[in-house]
Amino acid sequence: MAAGGRTARGGGRPTLAAVAEAAGVSLKTASRVLNDEPSVAEATRLKVRAAADTLGFRRNAVAADLARGGGSRLVGFVTGDIANPFYSDLAGGIERELRKHGLQLITTSSDEDADQERELIDALIERRVAALFIAPTAADHSYLHAELATGVPVVFLDRPPSGIEADTVVLDNRAGAAAAARHLLAQGHRRIALAGDLSRLWTFRERHEGFVGALHAAGIEDPERYVRDGLHDATTAREAVLELLALDEPPTAILTANNKITQGALRALRTGHGTRRDVALVGFDDFELADVLDVTVVGYEISAMGQAAARLAVDRIESPGGAPRLRVVPTVLVPRGSGEIAPRLAAVEVPAAR
Repeated sequence: MAAGGRTARGGGRPTLAAVAEAAGVSLKTASRVLNDEPSVAEATRLKVRAAADTLGFRRNAVAADLARGGGSRLVGFVTGDIANPFYSDLAGGIERELRKHGLQLITTSSDEDADQERELIDALIERRVAALFIAPTAADHSYLHAELATGVPVVFLDRPPSGIEADTVVLDNRAGAAAAARHLLAQGHRRIALAGDLSRLWTFRERHEGFVGALHAAGIEDPERYVRDGLHDATTAREAVLELLALDEPPTAILTANNKITQGALRALRTGHGTRRDVALVGFDDFELADVLDVTVVGYEISAMGQAAARLAVDRIESPGGAPRLRVVPTVLVPRGSGEIAPRLAAVEVPAAR
């Protein structure tokens, strides 16, 4: 709106020129007032502020910072799936650390689509973000070589990049999955299933390797027998677990590869098998109410993961250069009951390798 309620020329957001015209001052004077520059008479400052308020003018802070030779205070984060609480908790850890340094986080989601990831990254770079966090799903990130060369801090989270070397923060996925498998073996289970995520995702491949390695070391002849992948949500996980339970020789224990798959497995065990107390369950990733539901999990500090990533980015902003750094966040098995169920006596065991 222009002064007196008239629509500004061209419509849309009111411009600095409209504020200057409404206040009866030059464009330069209006700019100095709205950028809080000194040496402006108080009466003039009040007049310009009043005109800006009347018009609903909002200063473009990013453009102003860049025009003065400074850097943007915005930081971008491209997550894999914003609907997954893992990513919202991760973003919270990043954001809390960035605030200490006067930086603000913008979060977007690729929905595990490689093309969408590239578009979002390009859009954030065009907006001159001070740093970029990526939970990658694409198979190639070599196109970011130019950005890294200009000094833009890029930190990969949860999964490492492909085609470039950059600062990365990941979980100790293999160790976590191996510990879960060994825990179930220690309860006496030999028929153990793995309900897994998309096979192209690095996190699942690492968890799969840890799981299979632990079963193989324990003498299980076919550790892949009960492995199912491609279960990226609770619905597909529920269906896959129901199919496993319907086998002539069903698994007596299940390791689920992420929190959403765990929730689908819980529904399957509850509705399709009568009671969850028949089958042991360990879930990778903790989740809300897991403690109430007595679900044994492979846990870790998500906020610590986000804070570690934020500190890497801030270090890069303050001191550019240096070799890429890797931070590995440890996992811990949290026993709560579901993973401590012994196999039923009637279960037919898979013979160990001789």
